[in-house]
Amino acid sequence: MSVPFLRDTATVFSREVTPMFREPLGLLFTMGQPLLFLFLFGPLLAETASFAGQGSHWQWFVPGILIMMCLSGPMMAGYSLLLDLIGGSMERMLVTPLNRTAMLVGRTLKEFVALLAQAVLIIVLAVPLGFRPHLAGVLAGMVILVVFGVGLGALSFVLAIASAPGGDLFYGVTQLVMFPLMLLSGVLLPMDSGPPWLRTVAALNPVSFVVEAERSLFSGRFGDASVLHGTLAACVIAVVGLVAGTRAMRRGL
Repeated sequence: MSVPFLRDTATVFSREVTPMFREPLGLLFTMGQPLLFLFLFGPLLAETASFAGQGSHWQWFVPGILIMMCLSGPMMAGYSLLLDLIGGSMERMLVTPLNRTAMLVGRTLKEFVALLAQAVLIIVLAVPLGFRPHLAGVLAGMVILVVFGVGLGALSFVLAIASAPGGDLFYGVTQLVMFPLMLLSGVLLPMDSGPPWLRTVAALNPVSFVVEAERSLFSGRFGDASVLHGTLAACVIAVVGLVAGTRAMRRGL
């Protein structure tokens, strides 16, 4: 990895992350939905479902909230790129000698920082509610979460480039894909109680593998097969996203 590439990546990252630090309330605003589910929906699970072997329903639910943030945060990361494409600021960046891949990596690293900060806050707020995280498992789970989020963010950039200049395709696809992925991954309710056809569809959802891996790790069950499956799913999504995003940055802009 060359020094110019690292310098270009740092330049793009600084450009993207500076507004976030200047307006931290915007970061909290994007957490509105996860916080509502945490405080208003989570307590209901204690009375409506049994989570044997999880310690408490919070051990099952909090990892699902983190995946929900991945789907509603990094998956919408392409919105900022779409605004740059529509507004013309991306055209001005393209006449600079910045490396095209560095443009993607720098933007993706910004999503990494945002996701990490939000995940830490959710975990801290969940502890007083009864969540008892396994420290080593949380650290391992956060690594998988970030890998998964980076992949989703990169795919979101690909969609934004394909949607320019109108943007209708971006809004339509994200809304069409995000909610089915979330609901069919079992982040809110166990899929075991659903009808056979629904469980079959959920089993084909790659997000469900990441969800189960997070739940196992956050409870300290490192030997669970779900950890391996979720890690592989997150890595595949990250590789596909970064490769597709790099090609889109080089050819599509």
